Amino acid sequence: MSATSAPKTVAVVGCTHAGTFAAQAILTAHPSWTVHVFERNDTLSFLSCGIALWVGGHVSDPNRMFYSSPAALAELGANMHMRTDVLSVDVAGKSLVARDLESGEETTYSFDKLVVTTGSKPVMPPIPGLAEGLEDGRVMLCKNWDHGKAIKDHAMKASSVAVIGAGYIGAELVEQFSEAGVHAILIDGLDRALAKNFDAPITEQVEAEYAKHGVELALGQMVTEFRLNEDGNGVAVVTTAGEYEVDYAIMGAGFLPRTDLFAGQLETLPNGAIKTDEYMRAFLAGHDEARADVLAAGDSCTVLYNPTGTYDYIPLATNAVRQALLVGANIEEPVQKYLGTQATSAVQLYNLSLAASGLTQAGAEARGVNARSTTLVQDYRPDFMLTTTPVTATLTWDPETRRVLGAQFLCRHDVAEAANAISIAIQARFTIDQLANVDLFFQPNFCQPVNFIGAVAMQAVAEQNASDAE
Repeated sequence: MSATSAPKTVAVVGCTHAGTFAAQAILTAHPSWTVHVFERNDTLSFLSCGIALWVGGHVSDPNRMFYSSPAALAELGANMHMRTDVLSVDVAGKSLVARDLESGEETTYSFDKLVVTTGSKPVMPPIPGLAEGLEDGRVMLCKNWDHGKAIKDHAMKASSVAVIGAGYIGAELVEQFSEAGVHAILIDGLDRALAKNFDAPITEQVEAEYAKHGVELALGQMVTEFRLNEDGNGVAVVTTAGEYEVDYAIMGAGFLPRTDLFAGQLETLPNGAIKTDEYMRAFLAGHDEARADVLAAGDSCTVLYNPTGTYDYIPLATNAVRQALLVGANIEEPVQKYLGTQATSAVQLYNLSLAASGLTQAGAEARGVNARSTTLVQDYRPDFMLTTTPVTATLTWDPETRRVLGAQFLCRHDVAEAANAISIAIQARFTIDQLANVDLFFQPNFCQPVNFIGAVAMQAVAEQNASDAE
């Protein structure tokens, strides 16, 4: 902060990952500023991506899944308003109304700067019986601390559970249920598990592993109704292809931005994600110029998706943290640009290590992006070692520019860090030719003389060259 600038009052609305890191960054850079943090829950910073591990007994202490606390932010100087629901925000008028959920008292607050970190909410399709199932407790969500406790205390002790949604949440939950002896049914409208994260050469292996562990796959089916059993001991999940009687059902069908407070006030994507510029500044509705006094981060806003060069909605904790730190850097002046994201992610299912960065072939087709892909299967290290195991590597690229657009990896050995290498390559706008010639080490404990990353890139170059010669 410059010597002549006056202290500001900042309102941070919502405090999970983005709100926590934004408040920390702002107060660290501007300790004399007044920062109000509003959160309707009594906790903050919960690592919800660890819920499946927690309910499956792989977490030493669930309380350690919180990396900050209201007290920690208060010690930094934040004015914490926990268990407080923001009822309305006047963005242009720079004020908001909030209700204390304990006392019911409503208070109006003024601010100089607004930080929108309201996060996301579970997708709630208009399915008959869903609301009744949620109220009864036979249908559950998987988003926050209370959801995690309910799943662990009830669903993990049941005999059968249906999980709706075969993304990362659903994929991890059914793994943990099957490992615990609970009959798990995985339901999704798409015809492959993890279809939005990986292409068929990898998802086929995941589905085979599910079958080995007794998971029932109900793919290519849409849920049409939830019907509570008359005896109160279960729920029927009705789909377009059948009916499944289970003790509990868990909704894991994805997330939408929680931005209803700002509807009609800020520019958004059709799904409600707040549009931001490269400095995380939002746009007032109907305006082309970003506002220096309104910033957004995390699941409530868009991300610059580098494989396509367009703004997209990709709710990931990694995106939220990096964006929030930029809110702190740019809260007074625009000084640090957002570098964008490759949506790099990974998951462990049974003894399969899966990781990906950037576009899959299916993801490219869904976005209208011209792309090619190739798949290589080779042992991750030399066969003269006493043990080795195959790695499946799929690389996606633009056939016109030859630019790397994405990659996916699967192996029974941990190869997840390969996705980070591809993330760097995408952000640096590497071509497949450059990736094929990049310096990657060889050591028999770890890899082949030609690392599988380089090997799949070489295969892509050969295939593209052959195609160009036709």
